[in-house]
Amino acid sequence: MSNSTAGRRHVVLVDTYETASHGVPQTARHIAPAFLDAGFSCVRVQSSPTPPGVYAASRPAWENYTANIVHDGDLAATVAALAPYDPVAVMAGGEYGVAFTDVLGEALGVPTNGTALSHARRDKAAMAEAVREAGLRTARQLRAETEHDLVEWHRKTGGRIVVKPLSSAGGDGVAFCDTPEQSAAAFRRIVGAPDIFSLPNTAVLAQEYLVGTEYIVNTASLDGAHHAAEIWRSARFSVNGIRDLSGGCWLVPRQGDLHDTLVAYAFGVLDALGVRHGPAHVELKMTPQGPCLIEAGARLSGGDLPHYARLAAGESQLDWAVDSYVRPHRFAARRGTPYTIDRHFAWVALISPVAGKLGRYPHIDDIRALESFREMWELVKPGGEIKKTVDDTSYPVIVNLMHEVEEVVLRDMGTIRYLDGIGFYELDQ
Repeated sequence: MSNSTAGRRHVVLVDTYETASHGVPQTARHIAPAFLDAGFSCVRVQSSPTPPGVYAASRPAWENYTANIVHDGDLAATVAALAPYDPVAVMAGGEYGVAFTDVLGEALGVPTNGTALSHARRDKAAMAEAVREAGLRTARQLRAETEHDLVEWHRKTGGRIVVKPLSSAGGDGVAFCDTPEQSAAAFRRIVGAPDIFSLPNTAVLAQEYLVGTEYIVNTASLDGAHHAAEIWRSARFSVNGIRDLSGGCWLVPRQGDLHDTLVAYAFGVLDALGVRHGPAHVELKMTPQGPCLIEAGARLSGGDLPHYARLAAGESQLDWAVDSYVRPHRFAARRGTPYTIDRHFAWVALISPVAGKLGRYPHIDDIRALESFREMWELVKPGGEIKKTVDDTSYPVIVNLMHEVEEVVLRDMGTIRYLDGIGFYELDQ
């Protein structure tokens, strides 16, 4: 822990896990350095003595923290342990810490989203219902606790539906089902199994399948006034039995009629969910009938997108979130100012169609030779076990592209997708 923070004000960061079990770096690793740069020290709070399995091996950069406090269920004791630091803000490190951030912020009396709508910010069924009650379009849905209820609803609804856990993340357990029989199978896979945070699934959320282009709107808020810090467009693929598998995204401009529509809808979602302070992440589809919610989170975007937005535009959702917590006058003075993309950025995930012991990637040097190539994360290295990619936790390789010319980035994204396939993976026999 750092001891060089005497006299500095403190912020509390809840569950800042910096890597996941599958090796993907988490956005949380950038939060403490951003507050340190703003002149504030950081205290880390762990919301439970035992982290979920996906974060069991994560080790924070302890030098960024004055202290680490482990919450054992006694809220009064945790608040008392924080009292000497006189915290001015509490922020979640990721989805897992959102609920306890609401509890702790309320107990400490700092600006907070509070606990009144905390359930709707974590439970996807309650989330969509709150947004629908606010008058915004949402998908038809059912919270199903029994296989029979799910099957009957699918029969009545017809068409393709999406079945997923209520409060997980990272594409965990999401199934695209064309028949009631497929929905029943998805229910049996999900209910009774742990979600990505090692919590038991007791029900599922079923929603109509939305047709359209998927976008991510990353925001920050101050006293209910919202700012759109980033807009990302997603690339989706139907592979390995998954209908809409995420395979990449790229930063798009803030301005334009389409993007204004997306942002206005996203702000309506935040109001419906009681998001008044700090960062939020809204995933939606632009359908022929207009924007429609997929899900939202009262935290920074995952996938390291704020870090990449900084590279592309000079600042990100994280910078705006820091302002909302500790530099409110700066936030208010600049809110609504559109970002400028100086260098176009894309995040591309390779999608493995094979499983087994990896021998090598025969064409990986072809990707490194691309004009816009910036960096690569080999999450599965030769000699390791590779899986078929079915969600965000099973990517074998992630590639980042950046270039001053957007067309170069888009061309190289297409080239990667051309190279990625059975011929990209050589297995040891």
